[in-house]
Amino acid sequence: MKMIHFPEIQFPIQGLDEVQIPRMVRVRQNYASDRVDDIPARLRKELTQIDAATLSGKRIAVTVGSRGIPHNALIVRTLCDQLRAWGAHPFVVPAMGSHGGGTVEGNLEVLSGYGITEDSIGVPILADMEVVQIGTLDDGAQTPVYCDRIAAEADGIVLYNKVKPHTDFKGEHESGLLKMMAIGLAKHRGCSALHMRGFDTFAANIPRVASVFLEKMPVLFGVGVVQNAYDDISEIRVYPRERIVEGDRELLKIAKAHFPRFRFDNIDVLIIDRIGKDISGEGADPNVTGRGFMPYFKDDFHTRKLFIRGLSEGSHHNACGLGLADITTRRCLNAVDWESTWVNLTTNMMIDGAKIPLYQNNDFDALRVALRTCPRIEYSRARIARIRDTLSLFEFEVSEALLPELRKTEDVEILSEPYDLHFDDEGFLTDFE
Repeated sequence: MKMIHFPEIQFPIQGLDEVQIPRMVRVRQNYASDRVDDIPARLRKELTQIDAATLSGKRIAVTVGSRGIPHNALIVRTLCDQLRAWGAHPFVVPAMGSHGGGTVEGNLEVLSGYGITEDSIGVPILADMEVVQIGTLDDGAQTPVYCDRIAAEADGIVLYNKVKPHTDFKGEHESGLLKMMAIGLAKHRGCSALHMRGFDTFAANIPRVASVFLEKMPVLFGVGVVQNAYDDISEIRVYPRERIVEGDRELLKIAKAHFPRFRFDNIDVLIIDRIGKDISGEGADPNVTGRGFMPYFKDDFHTRKLFIRGLSEGSHHNACGLGLADITTRRCLNAVDWESTWVNLTTNMMIDGAKIPLYQNNDFDALRVALRTCPRIEYSRARIARIRDTLSLFEFEVSEALLPELRKTEDVEILSEPYDLHFDDEGFLTDFE
């Protein structure tokens, strides 16, 4: 890891002493709560549609990416157990493009963070950054299509991934099973080749890559997972090879319908306790914040100042997305692995995400500076929202100024009386529980 030490900072800001932090209240947004209660049973039921007789004795590569999925290790273990029960010899291939610093060690660290180890899932994990070229795209640039070398040498490939709206483009296929073929299994080299064409080409190029991949590689079936707004699994579906494209499109529609969003808009300061690659490709999902590397999300939500307090444990110190913040803290910056972050950002071409926000020594000062730099603001009436992360839009804090609006909003509950934010002796907020 490559860390940078950021020193304590002191500089004069006229009028900062006049800033008053408004009182906050706890609120809850209610969403559809359908979820899969017995995950192994549901997955095994879905797998009954697969022709198991053809798999006996075959070496099967199972893809596992870098996205956080509830009960990830349980799903992988159940899938591998079923493959073994059919007489196959499954193994896991880390399939996460350039994530994990684009290294074998980084890939294994990401998987271990999800509880996915050889001991926990009972099959080998074969990690390698080498790829083989399996074709080219008819995109005017002859963009090469790659596959992980070990997966390409297997008798079959099982695609497993979460399906969700992407953070940098919009289309019929975004993050999901097709992207696993186009980016995840392409490793650092192939991921870089596709990103060099630009995110504005992804909606067209990801299906093109998937078409080449399905033609050339022994893909058996896909396992797609969708989460609800409470970060629970609401769908697990298995699609045979010939239905993977259709299934990916189908699950994305479901995922978008489940996607959590604020039921208000136009605030002065949005506080996010933690960002990370396990939460979103950009650390904090622009479908929630309205802040992204691409212009597609600018109308999704509007906030004057974005204050990011820290990184998730599952981020492994990758601060991709921190550059979207207006302000952060010294403690957050000192927790960043800049080498891993910059590998990720140069690969996806979005080096704006490497920009270092203005920082303060603690949360108290950072929040005051964020409010102080909002023009024409009445501090006692400031509109503030504070969330744990962009996966946690069910219970969070808002300032008193939003109460009249939220009391009239369907599926919103006010959970507390107004209270002052609590800062510890060093000026830091307590993390959400």
